[in-house]
Amino acid sequence: MSNDPRENWEDEGEVATDERIRTKKPRQFKVVLHNDNYTTMEFVVMVLMKFFHKNETEATHIMLSVHHKGQGIAGVYNKDVAETKVHEVTSFAQESGMPLKLTAEPV
Repeated sequence: MSNDPRENWEDEGEVATDERIRTKKPRQFKVVLHNDNYTTMEFVVMVLMKFFHKNETEATHIMLSVHHKGQGIAGVYNKDVAETKVHEVTSFAQESGMPLKLTAEPV
């Protein structure tokens, strides 16, 4: 008798299949800053650097987009992170006396 475990295999006619489980990527949301006539450009740059970890050049570029086009994208995140950032920045802006408006919108 051989020690090969394949020799004792009983074939019952069934085929083993691997089911592919497809996982959906979480939906992404962009955090959008909206222009207003009161929030200073310097404050927007500071917020982008502090909360969105942009360097000064990136932050200035986004701020100018907000200023000239009416809105700018601060970043793209999953829903929970985007909503948290909107809440944190909105609270910080209010505490600082700025009416900065942010929204989280699906990409």
